[in-house]
Amino acid sequence: MSQRECSDESCGRSSCEGCEKRQQEQQSMQEPLNSKSAILKKTIGVVSGKGGVGKSFVTASLATALAKKGYRVGILDADITGPSIPKMFGLDEHAVADEDGVYPVETKEGIRVMSINLLLENADDPVIWRGPIISGVVKQFWNEVIWGELDYMLIDMPPGTGDVPLTVFQSIAVDGIVLVTSPQDLVSMIVKKAYNMARTMGIPMVGVVENFSYMECPDCGKKLYPFGESHLEEIASPLGLRILGRVPIMPEASRQADAGTVEDLVNDYFEEAVRVITE
Repeated sequence: MSQRECSDESCGRSSCEGCEKRQQEQQSMQEPLNSKSAILKKTIGVVSGKGGVGKSFVTASLATALAKKGYRVGILDADITGPSIPKMFGLDEHAVADEDGVYPVETKEGIRVMSINLLLENADDPVIWRGPIISGVVKQFWNEVIWGELDYMLIDMPPGTGDVPLTVFQSIAVDGIVLVTSPQDLVSMIVKKAYNMARTMGIPMVGVVENFSYMECPDCGKKLYPFGESHLEEIASPLGLRILGRVPIMPEASRQADAGTVEDLVNDYFEEAVRVITE
């Protein structure tokens, strides 16, 4: 059954939007958290319509910024086939488990992380699984991990609108979505695809972060636009999307992420995003 077509012959509706029965069905599909261990105040999905726009870096940066403001933060790395969160935080130990469940690994700032790379014997072992198995693992990360009390759970989603985003939106109570994009003209179509998927699934949009927005000349400080000047306003305005920030190309960010010290990176480019999320 599609999101807009109803199989209930007695319903008489042409659309499921705003239907209380449909909302009850969606709520019944949501996977419960481990009731003995988890209290989450807000869950935010970080999504991108395509790969290579720095979605995981944005997730890590938002989590770090929130943690440094005193919030209790967790990251569920739902990018099962391309996990990069543990590497950015320098996490190389394995997650441990007992009869209650699996315990996330904590970063230097106390961010609780669960990723498939924390369970693999070797971090570079490939994950060659079909969609249903990957979706099942994401749901296990949600309901079998001992998350404890968190103010914010950030879910780093794989790019696109495939199995895992669909699983997350259908089975996890996501409070809002941060969309990550880049300045290329191609992105306007990709942004709209991700936006329309979230709207179809009834998930509110927190706003959009433009990564690789520009770079600053190290000599004169002039802004340069290697991917072309941004057209984000032209895309975001008709959709009613709030622009949460423009993040430049930062060689230091790449170095810190590769070194596993992303928490040490100092930048103010996520202040607006954090302000909106916390409000």
